[in-house]
Parts: sequence; C-alpha cells; structure tokens
Amino acid sequence: MGQIEDFKKQLIKGNDTSGEFITLGAALFENEPQKDVQIKLPLRTLNRHGLIAGATGTGKTLTLQVIAENMCNAGIPVLLMDLKGDLSGISKAGVINPKIEERHNLIGIDFNPIGITTEFLSLSKENGVRLRATVSEFGPVLFSKILDLNDTQSGIVAVLFKYADDKKLPLLDLKDFKQLLQFSTDGGKLEIQKQYGNIPTSSTSIILRKIIELESQGAELFFGEKSFEVSDLVRKDSSGKGIASVIRLTDIQDKPKLFSTFMLSLLAEVYASFPEAGDLEKPKLCIFIDEAHIIFNEASKALLDQIESIIKLIRSKGVGIFFITQNPYDIPDSVLSQLGLKVQHALRAFTEKDRKAIKKTAENYPISEFYKTDELLTSLGIGQALVTALNEKGIPTPLAAVHLRAPSSRIGILSSEEILENVNASSLALKYSEVIDRESAYEILNDKINSTADEEKSADKPKTKQKEEKTVLEKASENTMVRQIGRTVMKEVARGLLGVLGLGGTNKKKKGWF
Repeated sequence: MGQIEDFKKQLIKGNDTSGEFITLGAALFENEPQKDVQIKLPLRTLNRHGLIAGATGTGKTLTLQVIAENMCNAGIPVLLMDLKGDLSGISKAGVINPKIEERHNLIGIDFNPIGITTEFLSLSKENGVRLRATVSEFGPVLFSKILDLNDTQSGIVAVLFKYADDKKLPLLDLKDFKQLLQFSTDGGKLEIQKQYGNIPTSSTSIILRKIIELESQGAELFFGEKSFEVSDLVRKDSSGKGIASVIRLTDIQDKPKLFSTFMLSLLAEVYASFPEAGDLEKPKLCIFIDEAHIIFNEASKALLDQIESIIKLIRSKGVGIFFITQNPYDIPDSVLSQLGLKVQHALRAFTEKDRKAIKKTAENYPISEFYKTDELLTSLGIGQALVTALNEKGIPTPLAAVHLRAPSSRIGILSSEEILENVNASSLALKYSEVIDRESAYEILNDKINSTADEEKSADKPKTKQKEEKTVLEKASENTMVRQIGRTVMKEVARGLLGVLGLGGTNKKKKGWF
C-alpha cells in the first residue's frame, strides 16, 4: 500500500500544472485506474512536439482524437492527416454507450458528447477544400529535394528557375516546368547557354523522368493555382474554439512521394510565413501526421535533413508537430529526440526481433521505480498507454501508465453524404474550388517555339532584294528586341521560391504556399 501512495504522490507532483491543460485519463497501478491521479498535458509545452505509437488496434487513433479535440476546445486549431479515413468523426458529437460509461466512471471524468467544427481538405479528387501550390512557390531548393536530384541536376533546376525569373515566365504547374526543360535543350538552348551556361541533355532527361515519376503519383492535381494560404489553418469558430482541418488522404497511401512532397512544402510554408511567437501559453497550431512512417521510409536523405531542420525550428513559431506510427523507431533518432510528449500504446512480441525492439523502445522512456517498462509494454490493454510529457518548466514528467478517456466526438467515419454536406457549407471550399489556368510558361514558351518555326519557314521563301540585304547589325538589333520583350514576361514567380528556410531570395510576392 505504501508503494502505491508513493507512486501517487510522485505522479501528482510531476503532473502539477498552474496553467491550462488537457486531461488524458487516470494513472494505472496494478491495472487499476487511480481516480485521484489525473494525468495532464500542459498546453504551454505542446509546441515541443509529440509521438503516439503502438501496435495496430491498441487505440492510437482514438488517443489522437482525444488530444486533438481537447486542443480545439482549448482554442488551439489542429491539422489532421487522415490516411486511413477514420478521423472524420471528430466533426460530430459522440454517443455514450455502456463501455464508454464504464471507462469514464473508472477514471472519474464526465463524458460530454461534442463535435468539433471541421474543414475537410483534399490533395486529390476526394470531396474537400482543394490544396494546391505552384512550382514557383516551391523554389529550386525544395523542388530539387523533392525530386531527389544530385548537385549537378539541382544546379540546372536553379538555372531554369533563374531564367524563368528573368524572363517573367510563371511556373505554375508541372507542365510549365517540363516545357521549360524542353525549351532549354531545343529552341532556347543557345539563348540559355549564352547567358547562363551549358545545360547537358543527359541531365535534363533525368530531371524529366523524375518529374514524370512524381506525376504518376497524382502530383499534377497538387501543383497549380489557386494556392492554399496556411493562414486558413489557424482559424477559430464563433465561440473561440479551434477549427479542425482534416486532410483526406485515403487515396494516396500508395503514393509516398506525393505525401512527402506535400508535407515538406506545408511545413516549410508554415515555418516561412508564421512570425516568431516566443513563449506562448498555448500553441497557435498543432499538426498530427498519422502513419508517419510513410514520410520517413520513402524520403530521400535531403528530405529527411529538411524535415529535421524544420522540426527543430518550427516550435519557435508556436507550432507543434505530432507523429502517429506503430513503432517509435519508424521515426529517425534526430527527430525522435525533439519530441516532448510520448504516448506509447502496447507493442506485441511475436518474435525474438520483436522482443529486442521492445527492450530498445523501453529505453526511450524515463526510468521508473514503479514499472518494469519493457514488460508493461506488452501487457497494456486497448485504450491504455505509457505517457510522459514536459511540464511547464520543460522537465519530463514521471512515466505513467494511463487508462485513457474516450473521445467526446464520434468514434468512426462520416458517410459520404455527411462529408459532402460539410464541404458544401464550407466558405473555404468556395474560396479554393476554382481551378485557375492563366497564361504561364507552357503557353508563352510554346508560342515562342511556334513563332520561331514560322520565322524559319518564312526565311526559306523568296525575299525581295531589299529584305535579302538586311545587314548583320539590323538582324542583331531585331534579336535583341525579341530578347528584351521576353525579359518583361516574368520575374515574379521564382523569387518566393528561391528561399526555403532562408535559402535564396527573400522577396515573397504572394500569400500562397510561399
């Protein structure tokens, strides 16, 4: 009995908070919930990022839902990556049943069914507010990283972005950049070579193949206008509660490059556009990335380095990132070490390899004199987890086994009709529904190529003596004029793109991704 009392005192002291907090549930000891020991997450440290891990079926998604809905109720907008399609229920009030009633009686927390004001977003043809960004807004640095190009190929991309900048050629979608690639090795080869240096055809062929690979995963739906403004992710409803933005990603689980592309561009834009926040009482925005292993398993080293840098820096903007995955080792050590909150659901030990992984996982958590962490990891029930967070002073709280509360919103998915009804009522859907296809690099360069071809055909026809006797000086003057006209056609777009996390130019011309 004395051991239990010591355990309670330690946890109560470790979870003491003077500011706002989220209550996750009640502490467990010898598999019995301790009503008088509530486990709390201070809002003040939620920008220090987090992890929700555990085997399939142990309750990770419901834990995500509990934390996200409580953030919204506390006035913190959230962004949820819904790869399995089971987070849409957050928009509707839950329904009490005997199991939920029993759980809440055990932990001493009232169950109050409530839904969260929700916006559904989409990268594809799924119903939802369309998310788009232009190629120009990515800039050569990020665009090269996404394509996993080497230094030589990245240099060519930088040259082409500079050419587009100088000539005012808007690079809006992938067909614009492909047309520019073709132009650089065809009609515009001599012009570009003279001003910017030689561009090897072998390298442009590799870049083109990389772009086609990206297109095969549906990226043509993502690149274009109207660009989504990340300021729309931090809205609150009329009562001051945070709005939950749910990105419906069920149809891109098998398209990891597209997912990685989107995630990195989003994080980079949030970092670039949000001002420094200092020490806030609660975050401005929290982002939950479900099935996070998809990003890290398929990402190139350059992408991983970029993600690591953003994770380290973005918390100063008042933004928290939370990864949801089966095993903590799905997350690179460099990222894992940045996470202040860790919620570990049960792991399963079916093989010797599993048992070794569990022992290694246990070493990631604070040493506890009350738990044998590696043994507890395999014996936790559904809706139970090991939890450690950062208190308001930034000190890790004692490790606690927790009997978690149930979500107050609906457990399960919305019907297609319910989602469509939500989207039809959305002001954001109206704002971003229009697909804009204005004149850009594709059309401008195509016209230039056709015009050159027409001039060459005309040159083959008989000319009057006066026309045949044009001097070299006159021809040079005409060519210069054409180049000057071309120069006035596009300087706007590459500027915002040359700088990801301070790399490149600083003139931000529009309020889209960049």
